[in-house]
Amino acid sequence: MNPTPGPSNFVRDIVIEDLKTGKYGGRVHTRFPPEPNGYLHIGHAKSINLNFGLAAEFGGKCNLRFDDTNPSKEETEYVDSIVKDVRWLGGDWEDRLFYASDYFDQLYDWAVQLIKSGNAYVCDLTGDQVREYRGTLTEPGKESPWRNRSIDDNLDLFERMRAGEFPDGTRTLRAKIDMASKNLNMRDPVMYRILHAEHHRTGDKWCIYPMYDFTHGQSDSIERITHSICTLEFEDHRPLYDWYVEQLGIYHPQQIEFDRLNLTYTLLSKRKLLTLVQDGHVSGWDDPRMPTISGIRRRGYTPEALRNFCNAIGVSKTNGTIELGLLEHFLREDLNKRVPRVMAVLRPLRVVIDNYPEGLVEEMEAVNNPEDAAMGTRKVPFSRVLYIEQDDFKEVPPKQFYRLSPGREVRLRYGYFIACTGVVKDEKTGEIVEIHCTYDPATRGGNAPDGRKVKSTIHWVSAAHAIDAQVRLYDNLFTREDPNQTDEGENFTANLNPRSLEVLTGAKLEPSLRDAVEGGRYQFERLGYFCVDLDSAPGKPVFNRTVALRDAYARIEKAQQGGQKPK
Repeated sequence: MNPTPGPSNFVRDIVIEDLKTGKYGGRVHTRFPPEPNGYLHIGHAKSINLNFGLAAEFGGKCNLRFDDTNPSKEETEYVDSIVKDVRWLGGDWEDRLFYASDYFDQLYDWAVQLIKSGNAYVCDLTGDQVREYRGTLTEPGKESPWRNRSIDDNLDLFERMRAGEFPDGTRTLRAKIDMASKNLNMRDPVMYRILHAEHHRTGDKWCIYPMYDFTHGQSDSIERITHSICTLEFEDHRPLYDWYVEQLGIYHPQQIEFDRLNLTYTLLSKRKLLTLVQDGHVSGWDDPRMPTISGIRRRGYTPEALRNFCNAIGVSKTNGTIELGLLEHFLREDLNKRVPRVMAVLRPLRVVIDNYPEGLVEEMEAVNNPEDAAMGTRKVPFSRVLYIEQDDFKEVPPKQFYRLSPGREVRLRYGYFIACTGVVKDEKTGEIVEIHCTYDPATRGGNAPDGRKVKSTIHWVSAAHAIDAQVRLYDNLFTREDPNQTDEGENFTANLNPRSLEVLTGAKLEPSLRDAVEGGRYQFERLGYFCVDLDSAPGKPVFNRTVALRDAYARIEKAQQGGQKPK
């Protein structure tokens, strides 16, 4: 990420103040610590942008660390995807790729240290009993019957737990803190549990694994993190993290909590996203409808758009929900400046220009991007038979329909004025299958020498030169703004949008797209922004619609600048 000044926010202000006071000797060292139990989603993009952005701005460092403490849910596939996603978003951890599992030996030694100091004990309560003894927000918890075991007994049992003598779930190691604490996290939390499971990095070396809360703060300490930036749900865990490092007498990072990202029509629970994948509601973690970073990358999003979005929504101490339309606004704003314009017809309707010479092919000069003159122009073939969009013709036009209809003249983009003279219909269905038109040779380039005007310009593709393609049109994966809100007796899958994907198999594209490569982004004029999908093959391109052209936020902003109410 570029070391440029970031947007002002309270976390950045803390870092600036710490630099002024020399709190950490002028150091800024952050980290992004995902758990490798799923793919990253757009909510993680905000944390990645904040942690790596602060380090870059202030000449500091940012680590990538996997908090891999639960082997039953972690996979190398997730590790690989996370590395790819963070790098795509611009994160640079240099040589500082770490794993909590790197510290398992040290964490075990620290657990022994807490036992020896009388601050930890082996407990024989089951998981359900531990929850029962914990109490509630209004009632204190009860002490475990094994809370006052001798230090020697605890050391012996903990060593035997490590040696694999006991079955899963039969014993835990717990911190001895305060069963009457108002903070439930301080009521003798579990530090280690027995889990005979192979770890993706340590294999079968361990059959006891540290809990996330026992691992997180000490990992930050080992890595000498200055600013341990977490989302707000970890605020109540901070006293526990502080307690561990203080009891151990080790380096103490500073934890700062900020609001997590929530988007309308978007689900960001990894557990529920996994359900969508496992139950076949989507094609995989990288399905372009998914809010995963791999999914939105495949759909055609750019890392710049995501970073600009994250900078715009800011960082605060209050959780809220952001309109999905705002994210799409920043995507359009970025793509508008960088991608070439092309012509594509998604639902083709055949047009024959009767007075155009048979066999003649002209090359029309088309602008690649009016926002960037350096992108130049290209040649687009024009011939007697074309394709236009079905929606651009109405045999009986409704009011305020200004596109092609019988007797009406329109402009073909970069081409000529044409006027409809007749239609051909399918004898059985009555469906219009072909339109006949005439053209005015004097209007080449789209202007009439006599000054006459037309009210509509439509796009087209030469039939003889068209590239056949599959195009996938994506919509919101869920129908409700809050996908978690369900009717009684239903789960979140009841809110899935049955029209979230429409596959068009007969699209016609201009020939410049013949060699379009995977990941290539384009604006299909009048239709939206599209990206070449990884399912493409030579001669068989597949395009995903990244986002439509409509941008409510841009219209609102323009109206506000002009002192008008948006329509």
